[in-house]
Amino acid sequence: MAERESEEEQSRTDSKGRHAPLREDEVERAFDTIVARGRPRLFRTMPELLASGTIAGVEISLGVLAFLYVEQATGSQLLAGLAFGVGFIALLLGNSELFTEGFLVPIAVVLAREAGWWRLARFWLATLVGNLLGGWVSMWMVVVAFPGLHSVAIETGEKFAESGFDLRTFLLAVLAGSTMTLLTRMRIGTDDDVARVLASLATAFLVAGLSMYHSVLDTLFIFGGIHAGAGYGYGSWIAFFGWTVLGNAVGGIGLTTFLRLVRSHERLYEWRRTAPASHRP
Repeated sequence: MAERESEEEQSRTDSKGRHAPLREDEVERAFDTIVARGRPRLFRTMPELLASGTIAGVEISLGVLAFLYVEQATGSQLLAGLAFGVGFIALLLGNSELFTEGFLVPIAVVLAREAGWWRLARFWLATLVGNLLGGWVSMWMVVVAFPGLHSVAIETGEKFAESGFDLRTFLLAVLAGSTMTLLTRMRIGTDDDVARVLASLATAFLVAGLSMYHSVLDTLFIFGGIHAGAGYGYGSWIAFFGWTVLGNAVGGIGLTTFLRLVRSHERLYEWRRTAPASHRP
């Protein structure tokens, strides 16, 4: 009995010699959850990935619709930002994939040697294509179904399409990427659906209400303006999208994801050490 307890205690000793009482069980359990939930996402078939991404594009357009309607009715961007939370709640309860929500979890899975890098690239590409396709179609439907929103759709899209490339816009994109990745971590950190909904609303307030630059979300505003007959077009969108994706990646991957993985690096090391070759396709 004593030998078994000694072996269990030794297995709970990390590479720095820290024993069980010195290890942060809550942090390690959260990392285990990230890997366990993330691995199946990377092993979806291509049709499943495209479908999930397209559904997300449609669902997030509901948040854009709510934003435009509330901003037109109240003139308050902060209230409109809260209304945008409808889209995040739809994503949460619908279990669909938004491109920038795919930073922390899939990267942790790959670094834990539970999937290969090519699966991560495939996941990102399919999710992004689906988001853009679903968003383009759904925003066309919004503009046709709600002609009274044309002017506010054009005005809102113009803020992003013609914003330019400077330090301010780049940092707004960095903040958006970091905030969205934090939302992913907060959702994983609790099983309370009420807490998850509140986290979604708080994130919507920050990202949409404060006009942070998010590659997919703001693309839908631009698409809405284009469908409504705005003077800007897809060339402006491509320039905006490239600049914003870069900033989102710096914030979501280089800042939030990197620091979270540093905090859990011992548990990550244990996953890498024990991962069988069959789990690294």
